[in-house]
Order: sequence, then C-alpha cells, then structure tokens
Amino acid sequence: KEIIKEAKDLILNGAVEITLLGQNVNAYCFKKNKNISRLSDLIYELETFKELKRIRYTTSHPKDMTSDLIKCHKFSKKLVPFIHLPVQSGSSKILKAMNRKHTREEYLDIIKNLKKLRPEIKFSSDFIVGYPGETEKDFNETISLIKEVKFINSFSFVYNPRPGTPGFANDTIDKDIQHKRLQILQNILSKIQVDENNSQIGKLKKVLIENKMKNQKNYFGRLDNLTPVISENVNANDIGKIINVRINDSNRNNLFGSKENMKKEVAA
Repeated sequence: KEIIKEAKDLILNGAVEITLLGQNVNAYCFKKNKNISRLSDLIYELETFKELKRIRYTTSHPKDMTSDLIKCHKFSKKLVPFIHLPVQSGSSKILKAMNRKHTREEYLDIIKNLKKLRPEIKFSSDFIVGYPGETEKDFNETISLIKEVKFINSFSFVYNPRPGTPGFANDTIDKDIQHKRLQILQNILSKIQVDENNSQIGKLKKVLIENKMKNQKNYFGRLDNLTPVISENVNANDIGKIINVRINDSNRNNLFGSKENMKKEVAA
C-alpha cells in the first residue's frame, strides 16, 4: 500500500514512467496474513493508473525470475520490453565459484522464455572479467553468451578482490590478461550496441522527452528500452510526454531524430 500510494502521488504530479527499484527487486514478496503480493502483482496494480504509461524494474537477479514475472512481460500493457539482468559470466563453473546460484543454461532459458512471450524485448547486463580460476575456455563461454543474447547495453569490469566474497582468498589472474579480456569483451559489446542503434535509423519511435539539452536547441529523451534519443523540432510543452520521433542517425550511445506528427502511422 505504501508503494502504491507513493506511485499515485508521483502520477498526480505528472510522472508518466515509474521504476520499481530494489536489490534484488524481483525477489520482492510482501506477505500479510494469508495474502502474498509479488512484483508481478505490484506491476498489474500500477498499470491500472490511466496516466501512467511506462513501468520498469531494476536490478534483477536471474535466480528470482519467477514464472509469474516472466508471464507479466506478455500480459502487462505498460511493462516496458526491457530488462537489466546481470549474468556476470557465461561459464557455469565461474558462476558457481561466484556463488551466483544460477547456471549459464538457466540464464539462457530465462532469456528464451522472455523472448518467446515478448519477441521485441531487449536486455542489458553486468560482467566481471578475470575472476579467479577463469580460463580461456571460461572467458570464451562469456563471449559466446554475449553474441547469443545481443545485449543492447552493459557494464563490465575486471575482477577486484573484496573481503568477504567467495573469490577473495583465491589467486587472482594476471592483470594484463584481465585487461586484455576486458578489452575484447567491451569491443564486442560496443559492436552489438552500434549495430542495434544503426538498425533504428529510418524508424518511427516513441520517445519520452525528459529535458532540453544544455546550450542546445535539441531535447533529450529515451525509448522504452532506455536508449537515449536527441530530438529536433521539440518544444518545452513536450517535456514529460511520449512523442513520435523519426530516427535519422545514431552513434554508439545515442539515437538522433526529429519530432514527427504522424496520425496514420503507428510508432514502434
């Protein structure tokens, strides 16, 4: 009830998008008497607010991607087709060493089930490179997973020992090898991101306008998958609204387009 009340107050003040934030947010489970509310129940409740247009949640853990939440991506009309789902490694051996509580196969099954229910869904993730015990084979399994899923955005780092973590007492991998692997991984992630952004050129997209860019006449907004869009022909009245933008250019990080009023054409 507290979450719904806060969301209602935000919507009354003009919010059209709400993010359910937690660590791990998809483990959310509120029990009162014999009633149990999960994250999917919360999403269905929120989408009853007419003025609310987009719902998203972050950050999730693969072990908590329950069947009801996966199905919610098909049946919820306002849950965005995008998930940040950290995997950390594509090697089941390394995932076990990290105490991640999921395997490579289980992670890919989640991705496949989500795509089956909502084909347009996109993913981002987190990666740790050079974890103690990571062999060239383990690293290549991470690369193959990246190529299979095609994450549109990700965060990647070399492993750094931290007290209290499973890998702290283990021998670390040579730093040169760590950084070489990180560069290979980031180059592949970058290429996927560039290709994805290039594929949007010429398309009409729905963009939530957030603000006017500093020292520019253009405005900043985002697609439902969080991809930034810099738009022309937008004015201050469009801030906080979802508008149609024709994409005419892109780079690795941004799409560039122009506001377009198309009553007969449906934006993607």
